[in-house]
Amino acid sequence: MKISKVKRSRALGVPLTPKALKIMERRPNPPGQHGGRGQWRRASDYKQQLLQKQRLRDQYNIREAQMRGYIQRAYKTKGRTPETLMILLESRLDALVLRSGFARSIYAARQYVTHGHITVNGERVSVPSYSVKPGDVIAVKESSRKVPAIVEAVETVGNIPPYLEMDKKSMSATYVRLPAPSEIPVICEVNQVIEYYSR
Repeated sequence: MKISKVKRSRALGVPLTPKALKIMERRPNPPGQHGGRGQWRRASDYKQQLLQKQRLRDQYNIREAQMRGYIQRAYKTKGRTPETLMILLESRLDALVLRSGFARSIYAARQYVTHGHITVNGERVSVPSYSVKPGDVIAVKESSRKVPAIVEAVETVGNIPPYLEMDKKSMSATYVRLPAPSEIPVICEVNQVIEYYSR
């Protein structure tokens, strides 16, 4: 049975959609009769690592095989593995569509990319995992700029991360530089994710 995004959000302690955020503000505890009070604090090291891995995967809406691929790439790249992993994930096109304010959830961002609503440097890209490079311009395709859900997302956009420059009028955003891990709006202990995969 498919678990709802709200229940999944409450189980992970991370709001994955705007609806989940509203509900979690009222009911911050995990689902269940007693709300699983303290369950994260009591968890073993392995369960803590598993929780952090699931949090990271769900916030980027990627499969386990994809996550393992990013972990392997992070290990092979120069620099600190946790920071490299976060930069690789954050440079995904669907993640940057979300951060730019063109979508209200990672699920919507993925859908907009696969349905051909998004361009990179003027060319349509329909692969959510496409790796965006600093200097690239992400935009809503001109014929898609009246899609109600996209218009609503842009009109209600919150804070844009400092590694992006967004232009509401043209519905475009420039990936000006690679992010510092501390700037990435993700709730996760990345070191524990690395420990999980190094077991």
